[in-house]
Amino acid sequence: MTALAALLIQRIREDGPITVADYMAECLLHPVHGYYTTRDPFGAAGDFTTAPEISQMFGELVGLALAQAWLDQGSPARFTLAELGPGRGTLMADALRATRGVPGFHAAAEVVLVEASPVLRGVQARTLARGPDLLSWIATAEALPDQPLFLIANEFFDALPVHQFQVSKGRWHERLVGLSDGELAFGLAERGVTLPTPLAEAPTEGPMEGLVTELCPAAQPIIAAIRQRLDRHGGLALVIDYGGWRSRGDTLQALRRHAFDDPLAHPGEADLTAHVDFEALVQGMPHHYTTQGEFLLRLGIAARAERLAQGLTGSARESHLAAFHRLTDPGEMGSLFKVLALTRAGAPPPPGFAP
Repeated sequence: MTALAALLIQRIREDGPITVADYMAECLLHPVHGYYTTRDPFGAAGDFTTAPEISQMFGELVGLALAQAWLDQGSPARFTLAELGPGRGTLMADALRATRGVPGFHAAAEVVLVEASPVLRGVQARTLARGPDLLSWIATAEALPDQPLFLIANEFFDALPVHQFQVSKGRWHERLVGLSDGELAFGLAERGVTLPTPLAEAPTEGPMEGLVTELCPAAQPIIAAIRQRLDRHGGLALVIDYGGWRSRGDTLQALRRHAFDDPLAHPGEADLTAHVDFEALVQGMPHHYTTQGEFLLRLGIAARAERLAQGLTGSARESHLAAFHRLTDPGEMGSLFKVLALTRAGAPPPPGFAP
């Protein structure tokens, strides 16, 4: 039993079951035993590997897409270049290196990293030690500067706590984490609830009994902060994550030592995520939506991969080509991961999206 599991069991004994969202928040952000507050979870020595760690091409192309959008929107003299949940800072480092030759881009950029973990802030500082002069950290998106915003959120929203609801006897009930024989276990709240449309709508086929859906209220103030800046000043926000258009099903999952784990088995020692409901993030904003594979291919990743491969041989070349395949192939990350672009009304179509 983990230290956090013992604390949660004691809390539930005293106060009753907790929501799935509360459970996720404790597991990820508990000040002493939280997953993100106590370690660097990325890479071979961690529990999972994100796209920027797979290949430099990912961050390079994302950075160039943001730079092109900046040019297309008139090259504002001062703007925020931001990343939500920057991990090790690898994506931002690759983006800055790739955009070094874009005239005026770095001089106008104020780089802001939205990061709550003190451990990861330290890692990011080391990664970007020779980076931009204007570099700062903030804890929440609401603190972003009030100016044009060009933002990337890669595998950020999947880690936000979700509330789960399940149909039982014809009604939605919130799914809770309680106790069974002294161990953490899932259950349902007795009182039924009414969900907002479109999640409350019944599927067009099949029985509803047992159906699970998820809501992520924690995403709403973040999107609202982004929208406010885009509406006022322009810019572009790119959200890249795994998920789909409208939440259906139980997508809560745990990763520990690069393998799937029971979400209740090792609280505080496993990464917990849920698929992103991209429809819910849009909230009426002008947007574009595609798969990660299509996005990267339209940005020219095939040509970039071929150019980098020319200087490689043997296992290095094989690893490089495998990374290209992993990022773009529909059977790998190419289709599972989606890309959502948020803009303000009248903005030019962002690079990487079909006209």
